[in-house]
Amino acid sequence: MADRVTVIGWDGSPLTDAARAALGAATLVAGAAHHLALPEVPPTAERIRLGSLALAARRIAAHRGTAVVLADGDPGFFGVVRTLRAPEFGLEVEVVPAVSSVATAFARAGMPWDDAQVVVAHPRTLRRAVNVCRAHPKVAVLTAPGAGPAELGLLLEGVHRTFVICEELGTDREQVTVVTSDKAADHTWRDPNVVIVIGGPAGAGEGGGWIAGREPGAGPRGWVQPDETYGAGPGGGLGEGERELLRAAQLARLGPRVGDLVWDIGSGSGAFAAEAARAGAAVIAVDRDPAACARAEGAARRFGVQLQVVCGTAPHVLENLPEPDVVRVGGGGPAVVSAVADRRPQRIVTHAATRDAAERVGRDLTEHGYLVECALLQSVELDTRAWTETERSVAFLLSGVLPDRAP
Repeated sequence: MADRVTVIGWDGSPLTDAARAALGAATLVAGAAHHLALPEVPPTAERIRLGSLALAARRIAAHRGTAVVLADGDPGFFGVVRTLRAPEFGLEVEVVPAVSSVATAFARAGMPWDDAQVVVAHPRTLRRAVNVCRAHPKVAVLTAPGAGPAELGLLLEGVHRTFVICEELGTDREQVTVVTSDKAADHTWRDPNVVIVIGGPAGAGEGGGWIAGREPGAGPRGWVQPDETYGAGPGGGLGEGERELLRAAQLARLGPRVGDLVWDIGSGSGAFAAEAARAGAAVIAVDRDPAACARAEGAARRFGVQLQVVCGTAPHVLENLPEPDVVRVGGGGPAVVSAVADRRPQRIVTHAATRDAAERVGRDLTEHGYLVECALLQSVELDTRAWTETERSVAFLLSGVLPDRAP
């Protein structure tokens, strides 16, 4: 095992005395090509070009001597420190930090970033990173080859965002470019780069918040809001499938979360779509009625969340939408449920007014490979002044879970 492992963050600034001392004593140095070219790297030291971090960690663990690992920015922030400290390598590390590339990118943009979401985009996580950019007004994306500004822009089709693209921060080739998301694919961008994605309603107020990222207490308390929130009068003018208690059960079955893309088909008032967005998910609300689409946009503004609203008739309008993680089918019947199941989301939830209709939908979901549950929900609302019944509703709640994609 290496006698000593020091991880040095590098942000383009001159190395500190502690970093120079560690490098001077190193018998093994690992880093990217531009790190290994630094004049402070001893000419006699063994050099490892960082590619696979796990492979480099194994070589460091087997080394007899003093090892140094060089990394861009703060190596403890989405960096190499996590890999090196994994139990299978048994390494104890000392860290000489530097300014993170995210902090540097926001500094170049002249923007605060305590209210930003920060995500890492690799080819395997790119879709989830894009969903965060759909759902939040300020996101920093640490990119990778194959998951850079061009790919982000292509997957954000239909959603307008502004990109602040910071290339090769801390080097002589540093460049900061501002483009709209639809233009990002027209350029070739140099690695490494950080993309700040801006759009939608404002984040934290001028006075700042009390927690980094999205403030969890923003908006009214409660996973679902009273029906009256979405319209005037008892029931709020909502459709039968949008009532508060059924909506709560649908949200509970789907469990939308940060990084998910939710389809709400037959979105009606936008109640479910807005509440799924409040959970941090990206949401596409679909309805054939332009008035319903306008109501969904109004609900999004009221709660300060971001929705992509698509006006069109399902299932045809669904063909060009990006892949969903979970789907609520509020309208369209068995044909729409079947078309959704063809896209293989993790979870689907819908409702039916009769047992026969519920059985038809349940059989179709089963044939698509989903594990199906059905519950008969009955709610009775009481006027607590006289404890008399004011309204009664009954619905069959159906949910399907795809085993090979769960949870």
